This record gives sequence, structure tokens and C-alpha cells, in this order.
Amino acid sequence: MVEQSDRAPLLNWEEIQPTELTQAVPAPAKENGSESNPPDGRSLGSTALAIGRSTSSWGPASVTTVPRVNRIPHLDHSGPWGVPSPIHADSRISLKERMGWEEKDQIVAVFVVTFDTRSGNMVEWCLPQDVNLDGVEFKSMASGSHRIANDFIYFRKGCYFGLACFANMPVESELERGARMKSVGILSPSYTLLYRYMHFLENQVRHQLQCPGSYSPLEAFYEDKKAVLPPAGNGLVIACPTSAWVPAINRCMHPEMKITHPAGCMSQFIHFFGEQIMVLWKFSLLRKRILIFSPPPVGVVCYRVYCCCSLANISIPGIGVAVPKFRPFFYINVADIAALATEMSYVACTTEKIFEEKKELYDVYVDNQNVKTHRVSLQPLLRLNGVDREKYRKLSEQRQMLLYTQEVDGDCTSNEEDLFILFFMEQNNRIFQTLSEVAASADPTLTAEHMRAMGLDPQADRTFLVDLLELYGIDAMLVIDNPCCP
Repeated sequence: MVEQSDRAPLLNWEEIQPTELTQAVPAPAKENGSESNPPDGRSLGSTALAIGRSTSSWGPASVTTVPRVNRIPHLDHSGPWGVPSPIHADSRISLKERMGWEEKDQIVAVFVVTFDTRSGNMVEWCLPQDVNLDGVEFKSMASGSHRIANDFIYFRKGCYFGLACFANMPVESELERGARMKSVGILSPSYTLLYRYMHFLENQVRHQLQCPGSYSPLEAFYEDKKAVLPPAGNGLVIACPTSAWVPAINRCMHPEMKITHPAGCMSQFIHFFGEQIMVLWKFSLLRKRILIFSPPPVGVVCYRVYCCCSLANISIPGIGVAVPKFRPFFYINVADIAALATEMSYVACTTEKIFEEKKELYDVYVDNQNVKTHRVSLQPLLRLNGVDREKYRKLSEQRQMLLYTQEVDGDCTSNEEDLFILFFMEQNNRIFQTLSEVAASADPTLTAEHMRAMGLDPQADRTFLVDLLELYGIDAMLVIDNPCCP
């Protein structure tokens, strides 16, 4: 079980501004999709995906294509599955040093939420005073929080992301019914920089509990960190960072995380789900709507939301341009039902059990370590096969080797977060590199040998691959002999 001591920054990595990226690397080709995303995070020029055509269980399946993707470029060295890795061979150089980017302060609002025994959750103070914070009083104080002493919550508010720290202090007051509960939070156009303010928010919520109405530190903080937004005032919801390892993979989604807990959030994510991580990996790659339920505290569950998004990372230019963006919603509640109804792909978490009954809002429901789906077409993906277990075994072996190297050689330049993220990114790269090569060949037919080369089971992963071909619009035909038929 994941310990509650995961109270640490979620994302310790920084995003490069588009102008800085242009200076850092040559301009990529337009088909790579690096300049095709409007402020809402969706791709421009996307066409409707063709509906896949399948025959009987032993017959072929074909999918109409969108423009074919480019082959993955040659990179420095092979990763866990023999797939070129975007990490330079000299791992002693940190990702931050190689990327050379600088994070900008972009705080658009700071606020204090309190629980009033007569009115419920309410915003008691904020800057700027005219900012729209409708609903933030419920996002920053999760349902059921009255049963815990403290927590932290990541959430989305329109085009912004937020982080709030909650605390519950016993008081000798009949008016407050023996408890004072508050949250202090911030909003930003991107979730990538929120981690750096965790400690400040924790201190401030304790200060607000002890000295209600003392807002001077928050006022000074806002004046120092407030964002200078475009004239339209629209923030950019960022699905993933834009990195600059090498010019050929300018849209790689690999953050550098430094979690203060000895075991990082990705490591604990893997430990918590065990082999079920392979099931979540497939649903993530298929851009399904994934909802994670857990009672408070919700901070560690927000980590799981982020980790789920990391399972779908692909560093091959052009792949995924026309598919829904796989974005983290982090914590949600009943006030988010209308917004979720319009989302085609997301990962979110909640403390409200009522969401389990709202089956139209999600494809996959995760309750503790139990991963389930009400969609009949997705149920075959819940079953682990031998290849899945072998991949998980290799992942576990690599982790043990990393820990051994760190202990024996004192090598701390590599970490578990990099290992886990790269493992799945390289697996994803291997799949799409093979698919793009087959689609570009004279005979775009996928065989059992191709599936084994992708690290998939020729029979058990058939449904997964057919869905993948249809979603990503890859022009290839799957023909695999059914062992039950002559």
C-alpha cells in the first residue's frame, strides 16, 4: 500500500517557452505537429478518424489511414527493449542541463478557502479580487477531508491548473464545532511549476489556521509571482512539456522529477498496482477516460493521475497528432460533471463514490488496486497475458539493477523515475516504429512475427492492436492465424 508520507512536490521539472525552443534547436517540420496545438491543447487540422473494419475473429482487420508517420530517427543507445533511447549516453549530465530551459513564474491567482459551519466551503479571500474562482472552494477542499489532518490537492480550473494545501486544526469553539479547516491555493496556466510552491502553501495554511485574516504574506507572494498573460487573458492548458533533447524529438514527454520522499511517486505507483500497471498502460496508450477513486488524503492519488499520463509517452515525431490529448484533470468532484462530459480522453481522481454510477463519464474505473471497465469491447484488455508479465518482470529486474548500482557504485545520476518513464516510452516507440514501417511497406500486413517484435502477444493482444490501429489512423492490416481454425 502506498504510504501517506508521499507529501512531496509532484513535478520538479521546468518548461521551455516556444521562443526559447526555437533558439535551442532547428525548427521541426510541420508534420511533426510541434506547432499545431491551439490554446485548448487540441490539435489543429485533425480529421475524423476512420472506423476500423474487422471481420471474424480469424479474419483480417484494416483501418483507413491518416498521413503516415515518419520513422524514428537514430538516437544514441538502446533502451530496455532494444529501442533507441532519447537519453544521451552520458547519463551524468542531468536532463535539466541538457535541456537548458528556465521556468517562469506564472501565478494568476492566490486564494484562501475555509469551511463555514453555516455556508459550507467558501472562498474567504483572493487576489486578484476580480478573478473567477467559481467552484475552486470544492476543488481545493476534497470531500471527506474533515476526517484527516492535512492534505494537498492538484486540480484543473478551466484553462488553469491549481495546487492547494489543506489543514484541519482542533479549536475550542462551539461556533466552529471544534474544528477549523482551511485551504490555501494558487492557479497557474501550467501544472509544471506548481511543485515549487508546496512548502510555502503548507506554511501559509498553518498560518491561516492560527492567525485567521492575516493575508500580508499572501499579498506579497502574489505581487512577486503574478503572471503577465497575453492581452486576451487565456492560459494555455499544457498536456505535456516541450523538451529539447535532440532536434529530432522536440515533443518528447519526459519530465524530470525529484520527489523528496526516498521512493519517488512513479516507483510507488508501480509498487501499488504491481502487474496491473500493464493493464493501465494499454488503456493509457488507447487514450481512454480513466477515473481513479480513493478516500482522502487525495495528494498521493494526484500522483497516480500524473503517473498514468506518463505511461502513454511517445517520442516519435508525428505520432498522436490527430488523437485526443491525454491530459491530467487531477482531482474532480460533482461540480466537474458537465466539463467531463465533453472530454474524449483524460485521467482524473475523486473521493466521491457517486462517480462510479456515472458510467457515461468514464471508460475505466480504478478503485484501490481494482481496475475495471463497463465497456464490453475493453474487457479483454483487463486480462494479463504472458507477455505482459514478462515485461513487468524485466521492469522489476531493471529497477533492481539500478538500486544495486546506486548502492555499490554510489551512482545517483540515474533515478527510478527516469527508468520507469523511459521503459514505457521505449516500449511505445517500439510499437509505433514497427507499425509505421509496416504501413509504409509494399505489403502493409501485420503478422504474428511483427506483434512479437513489438513486444505484444499475437493472440491475447489482438484486440489491443486493432484498437490502436483505428485510434492512431495507421494504414495496416492485421492478419493473424486463429489456432482454433484450419
